[in-house]
Amino acid sequence: MKINFSQNDINYSVDTDFPLDISMPLRDGTEWVNCFYAPPVEFTPVRMGDFVGSTQEGGIVNFKNVRLNPHGNGTHTECVGHIAKEVFTINQCLKKFHFPAQLLTVWPSIQENGDRVIMKEMFEGCFPKVKGTEAIVIRTMPNDDLKLTTKHSGANPPFLHHEAMEYLVEQGVRHVLIDLPSVDREEDKGLLLAHHAFWKYPNTVAEKREDCTITELIFVPDEIKDGQYLLHISIASFEMDASPSKPVLYELKTPK
Repeated sequence: MKINFSQNDINYSVDTDFPLDISMPLRDGTEWVNCFYAPPVEFTPVRMGDFVGSTQEGGIVNFKNVRLNPHGNGTHTECVGHIAKEVFTINQCLKKFHFPAQLLTVWPSIQENGDRVIMKEMFEGCFPKVKGTEAIVIRTMPNDDLKLTTKHSGANPPFLHHEAMEYLVEQGVRHVLIDLPSVDREEDKGLLLAHHAFWKYPNTVAEKREDCTITELIFVPDEIKDGQYLLHISIASFEMDASPSKPVLYELKTPK
């Protein structure tokens, strides 16, 4: 199916038969991606008397409990409730699900202390070409399938400098997607500078940014090229600060 729409007086079309999934699957077990010392994803069949919720164990249906931590186990989308004292939930905050998006690939810069940081200048010069972009999808290099199994806890992964986040906000970005465990340093004494810069918290309500989201631990294969896309974000209807999510890109085409 094809969808036609207009952005900045330019007509585009997308073919929904060709989605580009940039999420990490949530799998049972310890061998998959993990961060912040979260317990691994666990799928366990319900057992009640003679009943077992596993067809592989002789049950009539699969009926399983799921244990997961959205922030630590895979692709997730979070709202300002992640850092706010007030209660904000992702199900309440994310009410639109399609956004014009720009995919950019960056090499984090190695600092004197060993930190690998995405700096503001890596984004400068990109936005005049993509005016009106609501979402930015950030792919970091190097990029390979190891991102699907990396254990990030205690490894000080790369992160986004808060001035880079401030710049994105100034450009009108309302949804940031990144293939790292967090936009902030793993251990930063609780400052969470990039998170606060993005939501402008505690001034969120005044700034009307409670509908803005951060999606972390995505994975963008190399065959998906940098450029403009239509982004769709799917979440579960969790009434908490974050939900496992499935961001999908659709290639933009200009009808002839």
